[in-house]
Amino acid sequence: MQQAAFWPEIPRRRFLASALGTAALTLSPKLHAAPASANNKICAFVKFVQSLSYDELGEKIAAMGFDGIEATVRDGGQIEPARAVDELPKLVGALKKHGIEITIMASSINRADQPYTRKILRAAALLGIKRYRLAYYRYHQNKSVTKQLAELKPIVKDLAALNHDLGITGVYQNHAGPHSVGSTIWDLHELFEGIPTEDMAIAFDIRHATAEAGLSWPLLFNVASPQLGAVYVKDFVWRDRRPENVPLGKGRVDKDFFKLVKASGFTGPMSLHVEYLGQGTVAENLAAMQTDLATLRSWLAEAS
Repeated sequence: MQQAAFWPEIPRRRFLASALGTAALTLSPKLHAAPASANNKICAFVKFVQSLSYDELGEKIAAMGFDGIEATVRDGGQIEPARAVDELPKLVGALKKHGIEITIMASSINRADQPYTRKILRAAALLGIKRYRLAYYRYHQNKSVTKQLAELKPIVKDLAALNHDLGITGVYQNHAGPHSVGSTIWDLHELFEGIPTEDMAIAFDIRHATAEAGLSWPLLFNVASPQLGAVYVKDFVWRDRRPENVPLGKGRVDKDFFKLVKASGFTGPMSLHVEYLGQGTVAENLAAMQTDLATLRSWLAEAS
């Protein structure tokens, strides 16, 4: 497929400044609940409520006291990649009416040369979206892991360079499992070595780190901390030798994790993931978000 023509390259500082002139940012935000601390904004991953209209989503997320959303701008998401340039301004504008931002954009992007990468990231940066989540890289079990990492390094560096040019940060989530690049955190440390955190960073998921490392999850956080770009929050229990998602505070995630986050001086966003209801109703998932947000805020208060 021939790649569509892209907008001309814009120097980083002038590019960021131009975001102030976009139509979506001219709307006046309403006052909404303050973040849990002066440092960390809390956003809601909206995968299971993405059937809501843009305006309904903004209204309901604001009413619960979130600062923003982790939007799904990806294959099967609220916005499909082919429609992102047209739809992102509408979503940003609708959310802003309720004082809500797109804190993180979950994407299908993990290479600079994918068909929509430049168009989507440029559109997002112009709208003031500061971070996007990469799609996962996968290991092939019948190949050398170290060789696969070596092959990934130039791909990651090319994408990080594009992020730098556009003024947006890519964040990569660690995910448990033998096929997931990043499950051990050490591989992300190696992949991102020498890349500025403002260009490429780790979205540290405490649920997946706990599933992978058991009692030694603090070591994984220690490794991730210098390259930290976001914190992902959810919980799980072991059932039939497999991790099963549960409400926050009902599983194996240690609330003392947030004391380490505070001690690290991390000031970036936290994304709350409610994934234990699967295809439950929108109302059920919204209620679960409200409950888990209250738990998260109480843990953050204890950590202060």
